[in-house]
Formats: sequence, structure tokens, C-alpha cells
Amino acid sequence: MRPHPKFDQTAIRKSAAVHAAAPTVTHVGKFYPPHMGGIETHLQTLGNELRRSLTVNVIVANEARRGRQEFVDGIKVTRLANLATVRSMPLCPQLATALRSVRSDIVHLHLPNPVALVAYIISGRRGPLVLTWHSDIVRQKLWSRMLMPLHRWFVRNAACCIATSPNYIESSPVLSICRAHCRAIPYGIQLERFTVPHHGAAELRRRFGPRIILAVGRLIYYKGFEYLMRAMAQINGKLIIVGDGPLRVRLEREASDAGIRERVFFAGAIDNSQLAPYYQAADVFVLSSVARAEAFGIVQLEAMACGKPVINTRLASGVPFVSIDGLTGITVSPGEPAALAQAITLLLDDAGLRAQYGAAAIRRVRAEFTAERMAARTLALYREIIARQGQTPLTRMDDAACNS
Repeated sequence: MRPHPKFDQTAIRKSAAVHAAAPTVTHVGKFYPPHMGGIETHLQTLGNELRRSLTVNVIVANEARRGRQEFVDGIKVTRLANLATVRSMPLCPQLATALRSVRSDIVHLHLPNPVALVAYIISGRRGPLVLTWHSDIVRQKLWSRMLMPLHRWFVRNAACCIATSPNYIESSPVLSICRAHCRAIPYGIQLERFTVPHHGAAELRRRFGPRIILAVGRLIYYKGFEYLMRAMAQINGKLIIVGDGPLRVRLEREASDAGIRERVFFAGAIDNSQLAPYYQAADVFVLSSVARAEAFGIVQLEAMACGKPVINTRLASGVPFVSIDGLTGITVSPGEPAALAQAITLLLDDAGLRAQYGAAAIRRVRAEFTAERMAARTLALYREIIARQGQTPLTRMDDAACNS
């Protein structure tokens, strides 16, 4: 009698052998969900897609002073003890040791993270290294200049440096002189999280609508929320701000002083899994950022996936690359409340233009910014690198995904 497939030991051994032979990539970041942040969300999304084709490990800092290991959605996540976080950089003395002990075909560092770069050097690790350059160090200008030689050395000596948009390669003082070592692979999102209608959207419209303006992000300096607040004094509509941060008290006070407190609602921090109803309820989405620290703006993708026109700012970063002026929304100069107010009013008053931009936004996300496409591009890069090293090329990626 043939054994039941569940108990077929030959099949089990074959499966184990395939799993053991699967190429391994270890991603190194600062933190990992449930810690909230754009890079953390990207790392989780990318890892969840890549694990369909290879073994993915993650090394990050723990938010506590003790380390631990766990499996999150099939990914081994090592959270190292963190002594302190200085200028957004976790200090993990064990990182060099952890990197030294890594047995992976590729190590993939997510930057900016100078501590990780130093730990990598100390570890003495050899083998293919991939970088993802999420952003320059923008605000700490002296610190940025001091680190410039280190950053340029790593970009030139890594197997490849991924930038999230072609715009950022051209505008970054590090990447622009190392173009030959860089490749643009934009962020991607899981569309199904936003395309499925949510009953909560209707409730939000009953509560706040009509003419809802939505903004999503941490309440910090470079998001430009104060300019959006000033623009609201000239707009017939209601603004919902999703997010929290150190500027909340100041922004609430500004709204009160401007006499618009009854038209500006601070929703606080909301889990990513609960954001879709807010996007779906909105008429217009606004990204009012004023500095290159806003390197991409993943929230634009989320709004576009829900068919919403985007008003963004003309930054020397990937922001205007994501939502294109005159195609999926309107791009204005940063730090100009009057320009924001004019663009928002135009879209609130013109349902046809909103629909036109919204439809184009959905098409653009589906064509360029899905999680599957991001993973396919990344895996193709891994294949090239491992092939150059004379190692076993990566396999098992769906052909349709690779050709997308």
C-alpha cells in the first residue's frame, strides 16, 4: 500500500532537502514590525514576498535591552539587545558578532544605519553584500559630511546599491557619483489590503464628509503639516490627519489659533491594517512634506491604490516620481500654503478631475508599485549577483513575476 502523502517519508526528505538547499538572504535593518515606520513596513513586505522563493532571515534591534529570536510569518527575526537609540540609530553591541556568524548567500543592509556599516566592517564578513539606500542623512548635515567617505566606500564596494527611485540616485550626493553601482527598485505594496471595500469608509464619510482631505504620517518636522494646517484656513473641507509624534500639541494649538479646530481632526496612530477605510473615505490625499528626508512617500501608493488623487510636493527625491503631476494628481512647491489650498480646492470642486486622476493612480500602482513586482526585481538582482560569484543561481521564482 502506498503511504499517505502526509506520512510519505521520501517526500518529506525531498522537501527538507529542497528547503535546505534554498538560497538564504539575511536582511539587516534598525527595527521590525510591530515597530511602526516606512523602512520597517518595507522590510516586512519585501521579506514576506521573497520567502516564497528563498530563505529569509532578519536581524534588527529590539526595542528593549534584551535580545530574542522569533519567527514572524515564516521569517526568522533576530532582535538584538539595544543599549540605546541615538539619532534614530540603535546601538547593538552584538551586531558585529551576529553578522560574523551569518551563513547566507547574500547579506542585505538597509540604510541609513552607520552603526550597521561599522559592525559589518568589524565582523570581517566576506561575500556578496547588497545595500538599500532608503534615504540620505538630511538633517544632521555635519554628521552626513563626516560619514560621506564611509558611505561612498560601501556603495562602490557592495555588489549593488538599491535606490527606491531614479530621482534619488540623481539627487543624492552619495549615489549620484556612484551611479554605476546603483539600481532603482521602487517600493511596492500589497494591493489587496486597499482594493477590498471596507464598511468603515462609509462610517467615516458620514462622520466627516463630504469634502474629506486625508494626510498620513508621523507628526515630525519634515512632513510639513504646519503648512497644510495654514492651507486649511482657505479650504472648504475637513482634514483628517492619521499619525502621531512630537509635534502634535503644537499642531493642535495652531489649528485652534487659526480658528479651524472644528475642521481638523487628529486621528492619532492607527495600525497599518486599519488604514484602508481612511483612504477609501477621502476625496483627496495630501503629502505636504518639505524636506528630502521624505525620500519616497509610501503613503502615496496606498492612497493611489484606493483610487485617490494625490497632492504632493516638488522635492528633490522620489516623491514626485511616485505620483506624477498632471497624471495622478497635482505637485506643488513645498512650504507654500496658498499653493496647497489652490490644488486641494481645485480637486474638491471638480469630481471629474478627481476621478480621472484616481483612475490613473490605480493603473500606475498596478503597473509599477506592487509588492510582487518589487520582489521580482529584487530577486532578479540577487540572481545576477550570485551568478557573478559563481554560486548556484536563485531559482523557484514564478516566471510571470520575473517577467513583470
